[in-house]
Amino acid sequence: MIRILLIEDNEDVRETTAEILELANYTVYTAENGREGIQKAKELVPDLIICDIMMPEKDGYEVLYYLGRDPKTSTIPFVFLTAKSEKGDIRHGMNLGADDYLTKPFEELDLLNCIETRLEKAKIFQKEFSKSAEGVVEFINEARGLKELEGLSGDKKLKSFKKGDGIYWEGDFPHFIYYIQSGRAKATKMNADGKELIIHVYKPGDFLGYLSILKDVNYTESLIALDDVEAFRIPRQDFLDLLNKNRDVAARMIKLLSGELIEKEEELLALAYDSVRQRTAKALLMLWERYSEGENASPKLVIAREELANIVGTAKETVIRMISEFKDEGLIRMEGRKIVIDHPEKLAKII
Repeated sequence: MIRILLIEDNEDVRETTAEILELANYTVYTAENGREGIQKAKELVPDLIICDIMMPEKDGYEVLYYLGRDPKTSTIPFVFLTAKSEKGDIRHGMNLGADDYLTKPFEELDLLNCIETRLEKAKIFQKEFSKSAEGVVEFINEARGLKELEGLSGDKKLKSFKKGDGIYWEGDFPHFIYYIQSGRAKATKMNADGKELIIHVYKPGDFLGYLSILKDVNYTESLIALDDVEAFRIPRQDFLDLLNKNRDVAARMIKLLSGELIEKEEELLALAYDSVRQRTAKALLMLWERYSEGENASPKLVIAREELANIVGTAKETVIRMISEFKDEGLIRMEGRKIVIDHPEKLAKII
């Protein structure tokens, strides 16, 4: 049964509205002020919230503000119920993230139709989308069906890059975010001495380039294909529309992107606190994971010692010494210039 939380300080309106909703077979919970409404919303996590604006304790705008910053409640469809009908009030509520607006007095059918519409749209974002090119396309196509997102471009094509090609360069304007369909790419930065530092290696399934768009700055690193790469591109404006025009879409898109943010945070912590031995083991494992996936999967890593040193964040000579130690300990073996990792669990014990 669908659960609705009704936050309304007027007892007559609260009881009448609750009765209408219960007759329509909704389970209804009520709160008589904003503070109580926030508490009940966090406890119950209802399927939809109807909230008056002018209330004691906390008004409707404050309720929406606080619930919008809690991950548990931020995506709950939110409908304002108010006696105020000025355009400025409606615009203010929508800018805060409200999904709809009903002006008192309202017709019973208007209320029920509004709720049905909001619940139907919410179903789109309860659906799980795979983190793949197909999943992203499906997600965008679903979102395009929403009125406020009808303008999304349908021209989403894979672009091919040869090994060594620059996908984008540090300082370029970010026209796209990218999703790697196949192949691997390295993100690099130049330090003050003009030396290249590899800050990340991307594999199939990774998104990249979106942070520059979110921060409204040029790309802060260069992205170069380590082998032949196919990347799915989402135009900048499409990405911004996904985030800005519907808060449910924004929440789903952020969920698709969140895994990489956590991974980057862990890499930064490792760089700050781990020993060179641990960082070298972690870099080898990270590369092994990326090279052991996809059509050209292989336990053999082909990477220049200088590039490996850039990932680890140390001198090339130090990395060579670590590789020599790992080989002597039976953690890895060498085939010419290729590093072969047959037992990644042995490297994992170092970390």
